[in-house]
Amino acid sequence: MTLSTTPTRPARLHRAWFVAAVAFVAILGAAGFRATPGVLITPLQEEFGWGKSVISLAVSVNLVLYGLTAPFAAALMDRFGMRRVVSLALLLVAVGSGLTVLMTAGWHLLLLWGVLVGLGTGSMALVFAATVTDRWFVRHRGLVTGVLTAAGATGQLIFLPVLAQLAQGPGWRVASLAVAGSALAVVPFVWWLLRDRPEDVGTTALGADPDAPRTEAPAVNAAVRALTALRSAARTRPFWYLAGGFAICGASTNGLVSTHFIPAAHDHGMPEPMAAGLLAVIGIFDIAGTVASGWLSDKVDPRVLLAVYYGLRGLSLMVLPSLFAATAEPSMLIFIVFYGLDWVATVPPTVALCRSVYGADGAVVFGWVFGAHQVGAAIAAVGAGLARDQLGEYDVAWYVSGALCLLATGMSLAIRHSKRR
Repeated sequence: MTLSTTPTRPARLHRAWFVAAVAFVAILGAAGFRATPGVLITPLQEEFGWGKSVISLAVSVNLVLYGLTAPFAAALMDRFGMRRVVSLALLLVAVGSGLTVLMTAGWHLLLLWGVLVGLGTGSMALVFAATVTDRWFVRHRGLVTGVLTAAGATGQLIFLPVLAQLAQGPGWRVASLAVAGSALAVVPFVWWLLRDRPEDVGTTALGADPDAPRTEAPAVNAAVRALTALRSAARTRPFWYLAGGFAICGASTNGLVSTHFIPAAHDHGMPEPMAAGLLAVIGIFDIAGTVASGWLSDKVDPRVLLAVYYGLRGLSLMVLPSLFAATAEPSMLIFIVFYGLDWVATVPPTVALCRSVYGADGAVVFGWVFGAHQVGAAIAAVGAGLARDQLGEYDVAWYVSGALCLLATGMSLAIRHSKRR
């Protein structure tokens, strides 16, 4: 008697993972591109004699557009597809960065780095990650959101040291051209490998029901869609809790720690290279914390996660002044590691709540919530600087930020977790 065996085919990797990989590369690059102006400030001052106010204005415009572009980018991705929007965004970054080698006036920098690069990087911000996970993943959504969010920190860790070396060695023009070339190099991968919806390639989202109805692109104008989603969401309490909490998140991270940690450490006698090294450690642990937060978002109530993150962050900020006063390097390193794990861990549960509460509009609503994040960061950056100028120290800024984080804890728990009709 003979037994016939049928060879089993190895399981094919789902197409969603290839889409996530391309998105990771694009978001990684966007983070590096957005952080580049910080490397160029000193070289531009030395060559053109521009004041810090001129260069800072371009950076401020970049930051504002990075946040405010997000909801409109999400709506454009719904209307025209992720592939077209992300490819155009990369081209904007390439043009904006490449043309800086020809600039001769301050308004050129404002237009190129402020407007073009701001619009380009804003279109590849966290709303892109939310859109990818919404369309391509049902299973592992939180984990993939965490990984894509961590790409932002990874991009800065990879690009900034390289660009800093180029700016100090061959010159800032070489650094700008390197950014332009990197952006152009990603375009073919986005165009060939990124697909807007699983149905476009005859499949379904990872973990989705094969009989689920096909989702069609909305026919409404993208700007109208973004504003309509804002008007609808603004009538609900969860939106204000989410936007308020995320504004506090931006204030306590990008606005306060990213901007003022190094000068605050310098006020207490810590060398600037050491303080910069501690911020780099934040970036390293940020990756682990964000991925872990994404994994937890699939298993734990996102409201609870946000409450824990904001609460622990608030307490740590209130301890920071005593650490600076004691100049205790081991204790400060422990703070940096802890703070790094909590840095952008708030993103995956915030995306999950926007998706849960606002359904199909979740990605667009998250774009507006992310805009609040950037506004909070801008206010904190200015407010902490004024506090330092008026009081001669940053202690009030740390305490106020810590108290706001505790307020965000209560706001997170107050969010209703049921999906609206």
